Amino acid sequence: MAVYLGGHVRSVTIEPNRDDGPERYGEAQVEWDLRQFTSRELRERMVLVALAGPAAEMIYRGQPLHPGLVAEWASDWTAAWDAAAALLPHEPSRLAFLERAVVQVRQTLNHNECWATLAAIADHLFAHETLEADEIKEIFAYWMR
Repeated sequence: MAVYLGGHVRSVTIEPNRDDGPERYGEAQVEWDLRQFTSRELRERMVLVALAGPAAEMIYRGQPLHPGLVAEWASDWTAAWDAAAALLPHEPSRLAFLERAVVQVRQTLNHNECWATLAAIADHLFAHETLEADEIKEIFAYWMR
């Protein structure tokens, strides 16, 4: 999602699942060109990136769950909530914004080329646990022609 939105992903990594529950861990290092985006645009992109993992899992599972209620997604939801705080200090408005953002991300990822790209990245992560910027760019370029 970060690449799709104009970010530069330096690396993405996962650790093997310990119990396939809340102990799962992943990290993406994303850089944004601060000259390219306003503060608002940057925060909106950060929200969408934070919600991309939960949205992808919802598509994969075929279940439209609320990311704020699934333990495995707690850190993603917190990151999105915090990124949106400066945009919408009023919590009910922020919640509505984040719920609309989840729908937007699911719709974006559900397009064939996005889903194929995501699946290819997931396959490579499963095989190698860490992908560097060049590998991510190569996968993205192949599937998002």
